[in-house]
Amino acid sequence: MNPSVAVKIFEAGRKAGADFVEIFEEETRSSVLGLKSSQIDSATAGTDYGIGIRLLYGTEVLYGFTSDDSEEALVKLVETLAFGRIAGMEQKPIELNPAKRVSDFNVAAFKDPRILGQAVKQDFLFRADKAARAISDKVAQVAVSVADDCTHIHLLNSEGVNLEMDRSHVRLSVSVTATDGTERLTSAERPGAIGGYELLENYNPEEMATSAGERAVRMLSAGYISGGQMPVIMGNGFGGVIFHEACGHPLETESIRRNASPFCGKLGEAIGQPCLTAIDDGTLDGVWGSLKIDDEGTPAERTVLIENGILKTYMSDRVGAAEVGVKLSGSARRESYKYAPVSRMRNTFIAPGKDTLDSMIASVDYGLYAARMAGGSVNPATGEFNFAVDEGYVIRNGKICEAVRGAALIGKGHEIMPRISMVGSDLELAAGVCGASSGHVPVTVGQPSIKVDQILVGGR
Repeated sequence: MNPSVAVKIFEAGRKAGADFVEIFEEETRSSVLGLKSSQIDSATAGTDYGIGIRLLYGTEVLYGFTSDDSEEALVKLVETLAFGRIAGMEQKPIELNPAKRVSDFNVAAFKDPRILGQAVKQDFLFRADKAARAISDKVAQVAVSVADDCTHIHLLNSEGVNLEMDRSHVRLSVSVTATDGTERLTSAERPGAIGGYELLENYNPEEMATSAGERAVRMLSAGYISGGQMPVIMGNGFGGVIFHEACGHPLETESIRRNASPFCGKLGEAIGQPCLTAIDDGTLDGVWGSLKIDDEGTPAERTVLIENGILKTYMSDRVGAAEVGVKLSGSARRESYKYAPVSRMRNTFIAPGKDTLDSMIASVDYGLYAARMAGGSVNPATGEFNFAVDEGYVIRNGKICEAVRGAALIGKGHEIMPRISMVGSDLELAAGVCGASSGHVPVTVGQPSIKVDQILVGGR
């Protein structure tokens, strides 16, 4: 965007009494290539462009967007948003900083999806399909995809911020369905990272297919666990989805400022045992949920949310930080120019502890080893959650025994955290997509193996 046009937009906002005016200009090119039934099933690509304008009156937010980048249309959008408002005291002249450009990915290693095109993905798709189908004659279907998006953002605001940001994400998916003739069960591997097609060299399609396929076949023949309250050992990696959903969202200032969180007013209090430390870190190189600078222009940081069981801070955006009284954490995020930014998670995980998985298993007389979690639902205001177990095993007399399926973990996040009594050293992260009021954004969840002393397990 031409800086002179930006200044005119800011002046229009100031004329209407806004305390703060922001422009978020974005162009995103995305593509997906998918395989199913051993043949290319889908190939899509597209480009989306638009500009979002945000006006702040204190902490009141007015937001609108358009794909018309003419000066007339943008000034008109500001006037429409601020209809009926007038300026108060005289404002200082607006001066933009010199433009600064940052990339979230390694520019030197970047293999640009926009240049290389869809054909580069085919080898990965067919290798994964072949490997999955070789596992067992019970494999009924294989679906593989490679998705990418490349985004260029120009962020400007009335405080002088003038940033250009380049972002690129690639996500792989291998989904394998097994059947015994009467029932079907699906399991998947879906890693993702920041960068371009160089990431295709970092993930082995045969290993991904084998992991998903063998798990689907194994769990197809599993029985069911009897439900009830019991200790649960949760596996590392995607097991962190429960902390993300049931505790992470309530630790965002977007929930705190609305008084819609069980953690309101709890800063400095013990909300877990000393073994529990939880972090949201936007600075991890190349990791799916990272970003150099957030969608308001604040540098990302490593935010320690809970330290040795004590609640230390919340994840914040500009509005949330002002209302709640915490510092900015570089957590303002949005799906696209169609959304105003709010505080969101980036890479959220329980930090490694000193226990071992073997010692956790040995400490349980009867319980569940939830080796891998699946999806579920949560009420962020109450922390109530219900998550399915993708891969589970009965623990009996301190040993892992028969596989079980159909189990679910049910509880409230703030009630479960004090029951985490053991934390392993085997931290693993997993890519995901999180939906909230500012749209769907790439996030990472994670944890080491952990022991929850008691949780309600749904079964049969």
